[in-house]
Amino acid sequence: MIKSLTIGALALRNNLILAPMAGITNLPLRLLARKNGAALCFTEMVSAHGLIRNGRKTFDLLRSVPQDRPLGIQLFGDDPNLIAEGIRVIEEYGDLIDINMGCPVRKVVNSGSGSALLREPEKVRAIVRAARRATRLPLTIKIRTGWSAHEPTFLEIARIAEGEGCDAITLHPRNRAEMFNNRADWSRIAELKNCTGLPTIGSGDLFSPRDIMAMLELTGCDGVMVARGVLGNPWIFSEALALGEGRGAHPPSPSERLATAVWHMDMLTSLIGEKAALRELRKHLSWYTRGLPGAAQARDAINRTENRDDMTTILETFFNLGLP
Repeated sequence: MIKSLTIGALALRNNLILAPMAGITNLPLRLLARKNGAALCFTEMVSAHGLIRNGRKTFDLLRSVPQDRPLGIQLFGDDPNLIAEGIRVIEEYGDLIDINMGCPVRKVVNSGSGSALLREPEKVRAIVRAARRATRLPLTIKIRTGWSAHEPTFLEIARIAEGEGCDAITLHPRNRAEMFNNRADWSRIAELKNCTGLPTIGSGDLFSPRDIMAMLELTGCDGVMVARGVLGNPWIFSEALALGEGRGAHPPSPSERLATAVWHMDMLTSLIGEKAALRELRKHLSWYTRGLPGAAQARDAINRTENRDDMTTILETFFNLGLP
């Protein structure tokens, strides 16, 4: 089930992918995912409109290093021409372009982007056609099952995308109205796999390596895209690879958690400075402590700490270890 995956001209060593997540999948997290075996990682979702305006903050989302390849870039927007122009601007930064047609967040949907596009098949056709003409890079889309339970348009959208030259489709099997509530209906991924000749990538409720293996087995999908399951747990990829090889999946030791958390903190500090890094890292460092005894007290201390040295002391104390 863990196997190589080809998307267009891009050959991946395995079928484990880190999803694009706003405010989450910046360079340090992508490097951690790669270290643990993810074959493809995505930037945060990028606004096509922001790219055209040449916004510095938008281009900051594309910050990378040679070790951060192959790199997927996910764009969102509702104007085919703007998306095509945005692709031309950024294609040199990555190895694959994905168009977001599934984001349920109100700000995105109100702009006509994300999952709002699931109600407009002809606009989807125009967007994929324009994007395909704009680049030779592999082109994919990420969708939900539809706008609501009464509008399951995902199969129609998939057929349109395939006809316009898309190279793969990722499905998060919830509709927009569900947001992240209810259980993701993995049977929809199997439906998509059976209706198209394109590689099908499954997403949704992948919180453990066993979830990854179960999705691959139950749906027959060609690959998986892990989102919330990676939060505080980049080891989900290495553990899935271990299961795929018939080995046991062993959770990280306290010393491994500590070393990873400190590396993450120092890497982000080197990129954006200590003050900004600590502000952004509070959520990540809290996730690293999740599920362990004393996590609530650790989170409280993490959220009140203002400098790197004190943060390191808190982490060392929590894990009851010195730095390796």
